[in-house]
Amino acid sequence: MASQASRYLFLFLLGLAVGGICTVMAMRALQARQDPFPDSVMHVMDKHAELLSRSISHSRCAATDTVPHVRTLRAMANDLEIAFPGLAEDQRFSQHASQFRASLDAGLSTPPTECVAATQLKDRIRDGCKACHQDFRG
Repeated sequence: MASQASRYLFLFLLGLAVGGICTVMAMRALQARQDPFPDSVMHVMDKHAELLSRSISHSRCAATDTVPHVRTLRAMANDLEIAFPGLAEDQRFSQHASQFRASLDAGLSTPPTECVAATQLKDRIRDGCKACHQDFRG
């Protein structure tokens, strides 16, 4: 009687392990079909916006501290329509992307040299991101 119970327990545990492995394999297959580019663009932009904010919070507001992050944000902003091809034809998305690039261009044409101007630039960047995310991320 004890040997049958141990067999059932062994088969149950084996089925549980095989089911877990199959679930992981299925999830990986689904994940491999997804394009990582849109998330990558957003992660890089988020990181540079965070680094810009960190520089400002540490009173490092010289152009040499802020411009590299703004320049990277501007370069990544060129890829917004490529990263989100389903939204590229949407007028609102195009307008958000265009306004975002314009605010970055303004920040690059007259780089902030003090923390007040750098904070204003950071706020314009944040507002541009927030406006688009409110319309398209929900």
